[in-house]
Amino acid sequence: MANAAHSHNGHDDAGHGSVKSYVIGFVLSVILTLIPFGLVMYPTLPKSITLLIVLAFAIIQVLVHLVYFLHLDRSAAQRNNVIAFVFAAIVIVLLVGLSLWIMFSIHTFMMAK
Repeated sequence: MANAAHSHNGHDDAGHGSVKSYVIGFVLSVILTLIPFGLVMYPTLPKSITLLIVLAFAIIQVLVHLVYFLHLDRSAAQRNNVIAFVFAAIVIVLLVGLSLWIMFSIHTFMMAK
């Protein structure tokens, strides 16, 4: 009965991160935020290069959050979560991309008249 309080219906804590993992994720997140912030606040590079760097750091930060905070990896236990995440990402990219395409097309056709 004493062990029943610590049982999670047969699931172990292997999916949860350690304090070290969370600290690494936090430090990486802060670094990946401060560098683009500094580039925007103190512009030393051309705007197009700054935009590319900010977008690259944003993508890297999403990956850091997925690995260190949401604990998504390639293990068999996380396979369904990864598939659901990839599906959601594809749907979002399609919705945003196609919406932008439609708005651009409407703008182009409206300006032609």
